Amino acid sequence: MTDPQTPAPVPGAPDKEERNLAMAAHLLALAGLVVPFGSILGPLILWLIKKDDSAFVAEQGREALNFNITITLASIVAGLLTLVFIGMLLLPVIVVFWLVMTIMAAMKTAAGEHYRYPLTLRLVQ
Repeated sequence: MTDPQTPAPVPGAPDKEERNLAMAAHLLALAGLVVPFGSILGPLILWLIKKDDSAFVAEQGREALNFNITITLASIVAGLLTLVFIGMLLLPVIVVFWLVMTIMAAMKTAAGEHYRYPLTLRLVQ
């Protein structure tokens, strides 16, 4: 008899290891807070290593990578726009958006949901 607290696995649903790796793909972007381009390198390395092991991890790693490339490009544009002051307003908005979306993505993938970031250039296929 199974434990009533433990739900039966759903066929095709990501298992715990896949959910944890997908969550890590999103959270590794936070390395960008201490390592230059860490927000891209973290998800990229995990995606390159695990993309062939799990479709869920590959999808979420690619999603995290695309989102962080998009945020990096937006930050560069906002940095250039500081010359005309509007960039000073955009940079904090971009940082808050990045943090909130990264945490939301990690929470959703930890629950086994397929998460797609809004406003993201899908450069890596």
